[in-house]
Amino acid sequence: MALAGKTSVGIGKNLRVGVIGAGVMGSNHARVFGGLSDVTLVGIADPLDAHRSRATDLIGCRTFATFEDLLREGVDAVTIAAPTHLHHEIALACIAQKVHVMVEKPIASTVEEGHEIVAAARRANVTLMVGHVERFNPAVETVKQAIKGEEILSIAITRVGPFPPRMSNVGVVIDLAVHDIDLIRWFTESEIVEVQPQLSSAVAEREDIALLQFRTASGVLAHINTNWLTPFKARNVTVATRGKYVMGDLLTRQVTECFGFQPDGSYSMRHLSVGYEEPLRSELAAFVGAVRSGASPAVTGDEGVASLEIAIQCLESSSSKRDKPNLQVEPRRAAIA
Repeated sequence: MALAGKTSVGIGKNLRVGVIGAGVMGSNHARVFGGLSDVTLVGIADPLDAHRSRATDLIGCRTFATFEDLLREGVDAVTIAAPTHLHHEIALACIAQKVHVMVEKPIASTVEEGHEIVAAARRANVTLMVGHVERFNPAVETVKQAIKGEEILSIAITRVGPFPPRMSNVGVVIDLAVHDIDLIRWFTESEIVEVQPQLSSAVAEREDIALLQFRTASGVLAHINTNWLTPFKARNVTVATRGKYVMGDLLTRQVTECFGFQPDGSYSMRHLSVGYEEPLRSELAAFVGAVRSGASPAVTGDEGVASLEIAIQCLESSSSKRDKPNLQVEPRRAAIA
């Protein structure tokens, strides 16, 4: 789906952007936008006085009590970093005014709301990008390049850490695992067609442990281990292909490749070069580039909906279909860049 701009913004034009939501993520968006060339940060909107005061102290930008006030100032594009249950309402309001939108993951609370956002952006011919920032982690990009052209056999991802006090309305599947569902689809360039989740609520109200197994249409087996019980953060990806075994630490940004496997069990190993760019900066620069050029964004709305649908399927199948060994999923047709 090519969601071009209302009219592509000329390269020489200064792009006026705003941020909706002044929490931790929204404040980071505003900070990064303030440092991008040929971009003017109009301001950040949030209904909470404390959030607006913090944004003023940290960034020094203008603040607005409502996103409508921000839009009235005149913006070409916005990022939506408000709570997930507000994504649908805010995105539709921005799209109705022909404003380009990047919405933080997940794209919406439900698949239906996600589809409505995508359809509205298509009708209005505005850019819609979903904020799956992990794709822009230099270590992830290095893993992606290392397995290019390889026959992927399996993927294992670990994303664990302590319980985040800010989290209240979702569990680890929507907060954490949706990142890795997106990465599995991106690495394999194939849709997930089978899910087998195991969830538990050990200390939190919602699920705080998730062991998720998947099979893609191309036959790749994948596994996600995520929880809020580990006292330290860990983010690791391993990909086994027919000719390689690639290991990536997404926090230290170290990627190691094993190859040249011999009958006697010996093999070669090398550390791959990994860049140092801040993932959020790369992501927002990609969004700005898509708005300017009218090209399809790095993570389309359809891709965001597809990953959300698999995450919700994990939650639903775990709670209502415990007696079934696995769940077949109709493959989606979202293009995976």
